Amino acid sequence: MRKFPVLHAAKAAVATIVTAGLAVIGPTVAMAQLVPTLALSAKPEADDSPSRGIEAVPAIAPMAALSQAVYPPKPSWKEERLVQAETLYLEGYKLYQAGDRVGARKHFDDALDLVLNARSEPVNRSSFDKRFDELVQKIYRIDVDTLQGEKPKESEPSYDKAPIDDILSLTFPVDPKLKPKVREEVGATVSQLPLEASDAVLSFINYFSGDRGRRTLIAGLRRAGRYKPMISRILDEEGIPQEFIFLAQAESGFLPRAISYMAAGGMWQFIRETGAKYGLKNDGWVDERFDPEMATRAAARHLRDLYHEFGDWYLAIAAYNCGQGNVDRAVAKTGYADVWELRSRGTLPLETSNYVPIILAMTIMAKNPQNYGIETVIPEDPLLYDTVDNASLTSLTLVSDIIGRPVSELKELNPALLRDFAPPGYRLHIPRGSGQTLMAGLEMVPAERRASWRAHRAETGESLALLATRYRTNVAALRAANNMAEEEINPGALLVIPAAPQPVVTARAARTPVRGAVRPGTRPGVRSAVASRQPARRPAASQAAAKAPQKQVRKPAATVARGAARRPQG
Repeated sequence: MRKFPVLHAAKAAVATIVTAGLAVIGPTVAMAQLVPTLALSAKPEADDSPSRGIEAVPAIAPMAALSQAVYPPKPSWKEERLVQAETLYLEGYKLYQAGDRVGARKHFDDALDLVLNARSEPVNRSSFDKRFDELVQKIYRIDVDTLQGEKPKESEPSYDKAPIDDILSLTFPVDPKLKPKVREEVGATVSQLPLEASDAVLSFINYFSGDRGRRTLIAGLRRAGRYKPMISRILDEEGIPQEFIFLAQAESGFLPRAISYMAAGGMWQFIRETGAKYGLKNDGWVDERFDPEMATRAAARHLRDLYHEFGDWYLAIAAYNCGQGNVDRAVAKTGYADVWELRSRGTLPLETSNYVPIILAMTIMAKNPQNYGIETVIPEDPLLYDTVDNASLTSLTLVSDIIGRPVSELKELNPALLRDFAPPGYRLHIPRGSGQTLMAGLEMVPAERRASWRAHRAETGESLALLATRYRTNVAALRAANNMAEEEINPGALLVIPAAPQPVVTARAARTPVRGAVRPGTRPGVRSAVASRQPARRPAASQAAAKAPQKQVRKPAATVARGAARRPQG
């Protein structure tokens, strides 16, 4: 008699279920791989010996073939949209290069529409946001070039407002609670520049802790990332304390094309006379006050000279603002070579009296970010570029054609250029890694034609006839310019496009505000100061200082100059 009839019936039922499951799984799992993994069979046991017992029933082994099957994860709908958007951008950029602005604009709009609503999905936010921001930045740069409207070829260069102009003549209250906190921070902060927690410094710390001042401070700290490695290197080479990077933040917020109401320009806010003294050229083609690297070198040397003159960093900062002559006269009048004493006696221009505290306030806050809620500020990536020596007048459009980068990006790397041309002798900054490509492309264009000719990177399906129509030239001219025996174009080849020479207007002097004149919208009554012994960087606003007698300044004894105790040794 068959033993365990119930067990045999159960085994037969399990086998039936497994067989039905295989029919459902179908082609996804091979039958030959699945069946050996099952220890049950629908066939009755041949051996009914009672010695087998219940323990003799084999267990069901795990279905390894099912559990180990690997399938690539399906991309989220957000990722799919981003890929489609990037494809639309590439197609739009091709149309932009071909001169089809309407088509390019439509592709760019479609690309942005695809991804704008996708930002709300939480999956892979950091990766998505980075790629989204890169896409928007690329489209923005092209918009700046031409897509937002036609601009005259000889349009005036644009400038940014110097942020410091809004607060130099203002005063702010002192929060009594800040005093012990800031004094403790100053005592614990390592700084090459002496730090001090005076009431004036505390008042500006209070201002930069408020909504408006905080926005200004954070914006500068973010932009600082673009230039900090370069500035740090130059300050170190010139022997200047690293904290003077905050002088640039106070002056311009790291905006290379900042212009003050008194016509001081650039990241370090030089007036033309002082800039020229330190080798910054301004000839109508370029204004090297706007070149971040050259202006940083000039500012470091100017500060070093002022320190050698006064022997005190605070007085050097004050003279950087209002001119050495004004500080000399204030010291001679009071007998004190100390900024705080001169400030309390009202012998410095009001703007200069606030200038030193502003820089110290920014320095203290930036060195103690966790105490002011700015530790999470992420600096922008450093600007990386190659530099090539330009031998002849060259259009930025031609450079853009050769290296495949927008003109707006070239302008961002070359803020000293006042026109859309790089003059002979100019050291042109281009995106990192594109130097050899540019030099090879320029070799194909006659030097005297680089201001008017174009270049084009051929794509599959293009012909000389198509290019001739697009660039308003003819096939014969294209063949001659490129030494082509046949009309067939190899995809990827760089072709030069001959164009009729365009008259280039002779460079004229840069139209920056006239020194001493009151510009519309600025504070009334502000005029330039009289010439000091050295050209002033920023003209003083004090009429009293302008009327001070011109006489030889004799430094007071060290016992009177409280500032002498703060002088760095060596």
